[in-house]
Amino acid sequence: MIDSSAQMRRYYALYTMSFFAFILSLGILERYGMPPRWIGYAFLFLTIILYATIGVMARTSNVAEYYVAGRKIPAVFNGMATGADWMSAASFIGLAGTLYLTGYQGLAYVMGWTGGYVLVALLLAPYLRRFGQYTIPDFLGARYGGHVARLVGVFATVLASFVYVVAQIYGVGVITSRFVGLQFEIGVFVGLAGILVCSFLGGMRAVTWTQVAQYLVLIVAYIAPVAMLSYKVTGVPVPQVMYGQVLQKIETLEHKISSDPAEVDVRHLYLERANTFSARIAGLPESLVEERRLLSVQIDRLKSSNVQMRDVFALERQRRELPKTPDAAREYWDSLMRQAAQRGEELIHHVESFPGKDEAASNTARLNFITLVFCLMIGTAALPHVLMRYYTTPSVREARSSVFWSLLFILALYLTAPAYAVFAKYEIYSNLVGSAIDQLPGWIAAWGKVGLVSIEDINRDGILQLAELSLNPDVIVLATPEIAGLPYVISGLVAAGALAAALSTADGLLLTIASALSHDVYYKVFRPHATTQWRLVVSKTLLLVVAVLAAMVASQKPATILFMVAWAFSLAGAAFFPALVLGIFWKRANKAGAVSGMVIGLLVTMYYMVRVQFDKIPWLGINGIGMEPWLGIQSTSAGVWGVAAGFLTIIVVSLVSAPPSREIQSFVESVRSPDFSR
Repeated sequence: MIDSSAQMRRYYALYTMSFFAFILSLGILERYGMPPRWIGYAFLFLTIILYATIGVMARTSNVAEYYVAGRKIPAVFNGMATGADWMSAASFIGLAGTLYLTGYQGLAYVMGWTGGYVLVALLLAPYLRRFGQYTIPDFLGARYGGHVARLVGVFATVLASFVYVVAQIYGVGVITSRFVGLQFEIGVFVGLAGILVCSFLGGMRAVTWTQVAQYLVLIVAYIAPVAMLSYKVTGVPVPQVMYGQVLQKIETLEHKISSDPAEVDVRHLYLERANTFSARIAGLPESLVEERRLLSVQIDRLKSSNVQMRDVFALERQRRELPKTPDAAREYWDSLMRQAAQRGEELIHHVESFPGKDEAASNTARLNFITLVFCLMIGTAALPHVLMRYYTTPSVREARSSVFWSLLFILALYLTAPAYAVFAKYEIYSNLVGSAIDQLPGWIAAWGKVGLVSIEDINRDGILQLAELSLNPDVIVLATPEIAGLPYVISGLVAAGALAAALSTADGLLLTIASALSHDVYYKVFRPHATTQWRLVVSKTLLLVVAVLAAMVASQKPATILFMVAWAFSLAGAAFFPALVLGIFWKRANKAGAVSGMVIGLLVTMYYMVRVQFDKIPWLGINGIGMEPWLGIQSTSAGVWGVAAGFLTIIVVSLVSAPPSREIQSFVESVRSPDFSR
């Protein structure tokens, strides 16, 4: 494959036209009876084959090509590849769903992620490109001297990137299990195969050109369904402009739903259920014994009366599922209590900012909004797999220009996400809520099998109230074509786009992890005289091992996609942002300060994140570690403490220890004055 800009434009123009023709062909075949599953297989396997073909064509055994694509990716294409690398399964699948569930509060993700690129353009990209080399730990090693800072950077790179890549592979499992009918765990490893083919042979060169193709797929797949839905609802296929009108209709529907007596009754029943679980927790261990006894009495009574056996089986299943120990019961009932209490809360209106029962709760919501924006901005500016992309441009000027193109391509999706949430909510509120439960559309049952949708008729009136519908935020984008009654080929298109988003980010993350381990640990520390061939063999071997480990973790469904991604941003921000920014703009920062700052920032973030999010870690045998959040700040914003600790530590330790050598200070001056004419 020749990396000529003009030739690449011709290739991708032809590719785009072929993709549209492919979609049109499947649409025609669907009208003539092509089964939905075949459409799913076509989108899944043909797109993966396409990406694999690009990966094979871009294979290389050159180190510079493998790690930084030969430093000859034009700004526009690098911006497009960065957009695909950036717009992970969290952006494609999770963002609109979060905006659907939280309304105004979800805008923190849009503001934080886009604002982060301003920091990248102003503080990091041109200076890292001026430095050159291959990885972020490379810069830390050169700036602070020795191997300690490099190795701490490697650890932070692997940790943040691994958490992030698990979220992408989890997204692949969700997509394949729903649209192709594969078991979730099998779908995870099928997606993994596609990821490896793209990145294994050609490294950054193959990943870059594959990501350009993936960006074109994902942006078409994201905008097309909501544009069709906008045309259906408003008559204008420009959702980014028209969703304001639909938002007004949603406000009317929200007031109608809130005042519906059946809805009020349902929410009251959920609060009663939450109180029941609270009482059971308070009464442990006796309450567990009593609950098992009551279920046994009910089962015996039903067996002796003339009832349907399915009622008996349901109670027997409840008895089997009862926890065996008081500790397990406390955890189980606490989870059910929280779910019931959440369903029993008053409806939060979509445009309501910083909702809360009182002023203190509202202030906590406001603080969480601000800290999440902060963490996402800092994390964006510190993610190693994003910053590595600016090593691939031909010059410093092109690096800064590619940040502009990256932001432009990313905005195309981020300006659409709020519209996605609004149009999906309008469809659900107007066409689903208030429907007979035995006549609900098929997508409810289909996504219920995947575990992302659940219905409970708690008041037994046979009508669906809003509180009786539970939607995982990851389902909104994937199910919107079915919610709106669009042709199944659009659902397949969305699945292909989500797959492209997950694969593109996973490619970049796995390559970042493998590069950090092979280049910064194996080559720079242990085997500085290793041959080019051995360096690439080690990199590819590590890439394969890390990919399999990530797939194994993802198959356990550890958390929602957006939660895992937010954790990765906090980890990256706390570990890298203070050390990188002070390393570029403060010559007095030294090795002792940087190493201490990165370690303490990372430890503070991990400590807060784990203790706020988890009460126990079963596989380590650790129990009772949970704590109340400081100032009410959630675990997704844990980086706010780590970043502050990192900056403070670097400054204090650097001032009380010896300054860097004259060579290091000269290096800082050379990096800080990039020649933008090149």
